Order: sequence, then C-alpha cells, then structure tokens
Amino acid sequence: MTTETETKPVEQTNEKKEVEETAKEEIKKEVEANNTEEKSDDKAEKADKDKKEEKKEEAAKPKKEAAPPKPAVHKQDFEKDIVYLYQFTRTPVLPSLSPYCLKVETWLRLAGIKYENVDHKMKYKSKKGQLPFVEVNGEEIADSAMIIKELAQRYNQDLDAGLTPEQKNNAHATISMLENHFAWVVKWWRCQFPGEYFRAAKLNLQQAYNTRIPNAVLNFAFKLRYRQAAKKVRAHGIGVHKPEEIEEFGHNDLKVLSDLLADKPFFFGDSPTQLDVVAFANLAQVAFMDKEVSYALRDWMVENCANLVDFCNRVKDRAFPDWNEMCENLDLNSHLPKPPKEEEKKEEEKKEEDKKEEKKEEDKKEETKEEKKDEKEEDSEKEKAAKDEKEGEKEDNKATEEKEKEKRS
Repeated sequence: MTTETETKPVEQTNEKKEVEETAKEEIKKEVEANNTEEKSDDKAEKADKDKKEEKKEEAAKPKKEAAPPKPAVHKQDFEKDIVYLYQFTRTPVLPSLSPYCLKVETWLRLAGIKYENVDHKMKYKSKKGQLPFVEVNGEEIADSAMIIKELAQRYNQDLDAGLTPEQKNNAHATISMLENHFAWVVKWWRCQFPGEYFRAAKLNLQQAYNTRIPNAVLNFAFKLRYRQAAKKVRAHGIGVHKPEEIEEFGHNDLKVLSDLLADKPFFFGDSPTQLDVVAFANLAQVAFMDKEVSYALRDWMVENCANLVDFCNRVKDRAFPDWNEMCENLDLNSHLPKPPKEEEKKEEEKKEEDKKEEKKEEDKKEETKEEKKDEKEEDSEKEKAAKDEKEGEKEDNKATEEKEKEKRS
C-alpha cells in the first residue's frame, strides 16, 4: 500500500511536465507560423508599394507620340482630294467593258471631279472583291453606287440635285431596270457567244494583261471563264429562258428607255443626271460594239431606238472628248495634261541612245580590226622567226659538211 501511494504523485508530475512541454512546442510552432505569415505579408506589401511607385514613375515620364498608322491603300503617295480610280483596262471600242467602271468614270467627268486612273494591270480588287473601286485621301470606297453617293456628298456634286421627288423615284426605278435586268441580257449574250463578243470588242488579251502568253491560250481560258459565268446568269433567273425570249426582254427594256427619253437631249431635260450616266454606261456596251461583227440587240436598237444611239453619242462627246485618243492608244489618263514636249524628249533620248549604240558598234569594230592586225603582225613575226631559224639550221649544216670534207681531205 505504501509503495502504490508513493509512486502516484511521481507519475502525475511526469505527465504534467509532458503536457506542459507539448503545449510549449505548439505555442512555439504557432509563433513561428505567425512570424512567417507576417514576413510574407510584409514582402507582399513591399512588392505592392514597389509596383505603385513604378506606375507613378511611368505616369510621370512624358509619353512618346505613337507614329500615325500607314494608310491601308495601294496608292501610298496620293495627293489630297484626288480620286484614284481602279478599273479594267481600255479597249479599242470602249473606255471600259464593265458598265460599272464606265458608270463611275463618266460620273466623275460630268461632275468635274479630279481623278486619276491607276494602271494596276487588273491585279487589285476592292476589299469586297470588286472593280471598280476608288481611293481618296487614304480611304477605299467600293461599289459603283456607293462610290457615286459618297463622292457626291464629299465634293458637293449631286447631279440629281435639281430633280423633283417624283423624278428621283422614276430615276431609281429605271436604274434598277438597267442594272438588275438589262445588264443581265447583255451579260447573257457575252456568255453565250464569247467568240463574237471578243471580236466585237476587239479584245487583245495579251496586251490588256501585259503578258507574253499567246492570245490563243488566253482566249480559250476566257471562253471557259465566260461559260462558268453563264451559271451566274442562270442563277439570276434570266438564263433559264430561251434565246428569243431573252432577246425580247432586251427589246422591251430598250423600248421603255426610248419612250422615256423621247426627243429630249437627256432623260430629264437639258442637263445629264445619274440616270443618264447609268443608261449611257449600259447602252454603250451595245451601241459601240464593232459594226463588222453581228450583234442582234445592237442592230435592233439602231433600227428601232435611234434616239438611244444619238443619246450615247451625245454623252460620249460631252464626257469623253478624248474618246478616240484613249481607245486608239489605250491610254488610261488621256484626260490628264501631258508634260510639255514629252514626245520630243523621248525622241531625243532615243536618238542619243541610238548614237551611243552606233558608237559602241564602231568601237567594237575598231577593236576587232586592231586585234586582227596584231594577230597578223604576230603571225608574220612568227613566220619570219621560223624562216630565220631554218636558214640558220641550213648554214650550220653547210658549215658542218665543209668541216667534214676538210677532215676527209
């Protein structure tokens, strides 16, 4: 009994010590963990302060002005307010075989807006994938209708400004007929008879595309292309009809236009409007085809709608006084003044080049003569040396023979 009573307090004391030590260790761990957290918090706060200070310093520094972005246009060296027109190349019968290109250029001329055709060899198309398009002050404008609308506002040149609301409505309806119906009748003929179309337009594809590929190959490729375009004509709806029905559609459209024009110089009087521009651009695709090539729609128009033919010639003379020059020379910018005596300068430069070439030829001839002379002299010297050598050998032989004779004797 005494042993048990004596050992209990000792055991209790040991247990108490262990509990106290364990508690101390836990407290120590907690303190260390807190210190670690405090240190990490301090580091984070310091990093935040550093970032704020860096931002303040950056804000205090004067900002460099960003370089202005380059204009996203093909014509980088453009002049202010000049309209740069991208379209198809010239042909011997028409300034353009596209009614939409001819429409824009005719409008630019009648509106008196300064423009320049860009000779891009038909490499470029608008962002919408179309021709024509224009570039003005580093900005592109596509689609013929949008081009005319935008430029009319920018340059305050609205050809329809004097029309009444009723006349504007009539113009809108007639333009829709021309571009959404009559133009497809013309396109049908081109797709159906590409050979006749090429001859009627006097197309030289090799010249138009500035390529050395033979015209026979180019013509074949374009005939295939127009056969594919025939699918679009069919998809439009007009191509599903019989040829005689499609021709009748064209006759009806021409008759409507002829009645609207009557005996007036232009559709709404003495001054051309946008309707006159669109009518001319589409009718010209028929009226000015080569007369040597058969074209039923043109022949019908000449016979039954003579006032439309006169109208085309009237607009041509007014808008394109340089028509013959541009069609003969295929000059995209025949309307722009040429530098003075440019042809004379070219001729003089050509003469100078010819003289230089002649002089080069003469120098070459002289050099050749000198070379031949030197060669002859060298050959003669060689021959002389050979002769002297032979004569020397003969004399040596004679001397040797004489010595031998003397020895014998």
